[in-house]
Amino acid sequence: MSKQQDLEIAKRRTFGIISHPDAGKTTLTEKLLLFGGAINMAGAVKSRKIQRHATSDWMAIEQERGISVTTSVMKFTYRDYEINLLDTPGHQDFSEDTYRVLTAVDSAVMVIDSAKGVETQTEKLMEVCRMRNTPIITFINKLDREGQSPLDLMADIEEKLQIECTPLSWPIGMGKTFKGVYNLFHKTLHLFNPGQNIRETKGIMIDDLNDPKVNELLGQQAADDLREDIELLEGAANPFEYEHYLKASQTPVFFGSAINNFGVQEMLDCFIEMAPPPGPRETLSRKVLPSEEDFSGFVFKIQANMNPAHRDRIAFFRVCSGKFTRGMKVRHHRLGKEITLANATIFMAQERAHVDEAWPGDIIGLHNHGTIKIGDTFTLKEDLKFTGVPNFAPEHFRRVLLKDPLKMKQLQKGLLQLAEEGAIQVFRPIIGSDYIMGAVGVLQFEVTMARLQNEYAVKAIYEHIDFQAARWVKCEDKKALAEFERKNQAALAVDSEGFLTYLAQSQWMLNYFMEKWPAIEFTKTRENV
Repeated sequence: MSKQQDLEIAKRRTFGIISHPDAGKTTLTEKLLLFGGAINMAGAVKSRKIQRHATSDWMAIEQERGISVTTSVMKFTYRDYEINLLDTPGHQDFSEDTYRVLTAVDSAVMVIDSAKGVETQTEKLMEVCRMRNTPIITFINKLDREGQSPLDLMADIEEKLQIECTPLSWPIGMGKTFKGVYNLFHKTLHLFNPGQNIRETKGIMIDDLNDPKVNELLGQQAADDLREDIELLEGAANPFEYEHYLKASQTPVFFGSAINNFGVQEMLDCFIEMAPPPGPRETLSRKVLPSEEDFSGFVFKIQANMNPAHRDRIAFFRVCSGKFTRGMKVRHHRLGKEITLANATIFMAQERAHVDEAWPGDIIGLHNHGTIKIGDTFTLKEDLKFTGVPNFAPEHFRRVLLKDPLKMKQLQKGLLQLAEEGAIQVFRPIIGSDYIMGAVGVLQFEVTMARLQNEYAVKAIYEHIDFQAARWVKCEDKKALAEFERKNQAALAVDSEGFLTYLAQSQWMLNYFMEKWPAIEFTKTRENV
């Protein structure tokens, strides 16, 4: 490994932000970009109609509703660190896109609303992080409003998410009495001035909390409360242990108010020091280290029509080892072909820039004309297949009804391209000519209809269809599989990749089929191999 590669890996941080809708995730994303100088003005997220749209939300439906439904990738530099930030959808009807994005990060920041505590969406996302033991830093947001007490919030996180909390900053008051935070990590006091949307804040160094200066700054009551809280924490809170954080059994906790840009910098400063640089990645045959000289990486997301004028499709690619250089030739393993990576891009907020080189941990965009799929591995020579970029069995189903029968070709093209992105899945029943959409979250159906109309000029509606579960079916015994197909044609479909799928009308029906056909394997996830 070259010295340069060593340096480049050490200064990279690739992370995702996870949260429940409305916890302030998009606002936090914008403030992080502001610190990195990637944008000069944060789009106010609440009153979208009259203000700028949030920089990381580009799809029409997101700008209209003020929610994130796709995943944005943004790169910025902060204190000589190269940061790749993946903003995951926070809406409750998010897609499996979110799950997959979490396979491409090395760590995560979890945003919690101080009034609501841990919510269902956060629990779901946490499960995905736990599958890979992704280290997590917690940012408890909206301290400028009345909320639960810090101790109750930490107890809620520990109980619901099964992860030990260690506060590295501590709030002084809350809501109307919010005075600021005390940074336990650096022993500094940060005072809150509402409405002062500053970028850089220098904390006031406090060597001893009993210093009379603390009383002057905070007032007697707030100073006494802070001393009491810190004394209690020193006796009762779990000490921060770096190894536990890396194993995802402990989460450092920070408090602040993203909308007021308060507490964000302290969290970011600690994050870049603590979060792990790019680590090893599993393949079917071996573990790939980022320090290896040979280039390798995988596609974890595809986005169609990011620029409607160009009808483009971008494959988001995570570099896992070696160095990417523009125009390099690589092996595309699923196709068994050599291809040239001519015009890759990086994403600086909404702007795109051509990239001449990229290192492990970087996310680059590759122009895709239908040949690249989610889960594809590219390497210099060695035959590798990165694992852990799954398709999940959908939980909701709708039948597509086309308003203009002459647009069938455009409908097929649109559905297949949107299925390639992984936002929805498309099934063709073996009997009949219907198209059935499956999704992990219901909002994806609405998004799909809006995009079919905007991007493919197809007017279609959807209707409820009586399926409750889908399972991919496989069987080593060809004879048994053929018999299963012959006897159950009415319940079988083929997905957009050609895989045979069983669609069950109820959980009971699914269990019954699994008992009746023990030779058949019914799987909930499948990887593109």
